[in-house]
Amino acid sequence: MSVKLLSMLNMQNNMNLKVNMDWSQQNFAWYRAIWIESAELMDHHGWKWWKHQECDIDQVKLELIDIWHFGLSIIITHQGINEDVAADIDKQLQQALSNSSNDSDFLESVEKFASNTLSTRNFSVDLFADMMKGCNMDTDELYKRYVGKNVLNFFRQDHGYQDGTYIKEWSGMEDNEHLVEVVSELDTESSTFKDDIYTSLLKRYRELAL
Repeated sequence: MSVKLLSMLNMQNNMNLKVNMDWSQQNFAWYRAIWIESAELMDHHGWKWWKHQECDIDQVKLELIDIWHFGLSIIITHQGINEDVAADIDKQLQQALSNSSNDSDFLESVEKFASNTLSTRNFSVDLFADMMKGCNMDTDELYKRYVGKNVLNFFRQDHGYQDGTYIKEWSGMEDNEHLVEVVSELDTESSTFKDDIYTSLLKRYRELAL
């Protein structure tokens, strides 16, 4: 997993560079993005007792992956990118996942994570792992979903996300939903996994959005 974590750190840096070549010096409020994504995650899970709601687990996991993007950005800012950093993240994840209990309330674990993020303006791998455990996500799924969303983010940037010309809904479905279907159809262990995702997204975009 350390190798995959090192790959994710590099992918995140490349994504940030695509948005802003000087991103590491901009002091972006990554912590703010994280707690707002946490609130969106809770909406997808459902928390309103006064109305019927159903948990959309795929969207919950996608929000977790968005949080992971921002968390990796904080880690890179503070620690850089190298094998030792990747190994340390791996150790924290594995320990937290093995120690965490499924008995804790998922929404409470999200609130605990968000509260810690706000108070420290940092990223807790341990508390993030508690949320992973709460929705039955292991490290292999974390990697698979991260690569998928990272590719989608690149795809968005390549097709006008910043200037407002990108079309996010394709034939009645948001691009995130198309991503879930695309990844489910591909070999995640393939050496061309990233490229295969991009190719499949491009095909759908041309057929359904343009």
